[in-house]
Amino acid sequence: MTDYLVPVLLLLSSALALGRKEDSYGLLLEGAAEGLKLLKTIVPALIVLLSAVSMLRSSGAMALLENLLAPLFLRLGIPKECALLVLIRPISGSAALAVGTDLMRTYGVDSTIGRTAAVMLGSTETTFYTISVYFGAAGIRKTRYTLPCALFADLVGFTAAAASVRLFFPAG
Repeated sequence: MTDYLVPVLLLLSSALALGRKEDSYGLLLEGAAEGLKLLKTIVPALIVLLSAVSMLRSSGAMALLENLLAPLFLRLGIPKECALLVLIRPISGSAALAVGTDLMRTYGVDSTIGRTAAVMLGSTETTFYTISVYFGAAGIRKTRYTLPCALFADLVGFTAAAASVRLFFPAG
């Protein structure tokens, strides 16, 4: 069914435009041009973000942060093995997915750590990516309170994910 989704949408939008006596091809080109303009504003932020993630991982800074923050994570009920996931998720979705996959491969998908990683991935956001994309697209330069509030929401999401796994899948 999903193989037909895009062609069906194109067909329906073309039929609607023809019904309104509008130039469907011209509207499609206009939309594509707007998409390219948006891409031009978003790409620089994405390049910087992906470069920063790569540099942090390569330099060992992420491992250092993981070790420093592990006691805090344990106090919040987050398994220390998930510390890297908590640190990387707000920065990069693909890196977080890689970390989550590695945790599940190492500890098993039905383990407390595997389940916690899965729930964390599903209940938190790539905050820096989202802010850079949406604020960049809107031309907003100052995030003001957005970043601290979004990071706090992520922390609540991580803590709630760990608590949910403990509640619904008690060990033993």
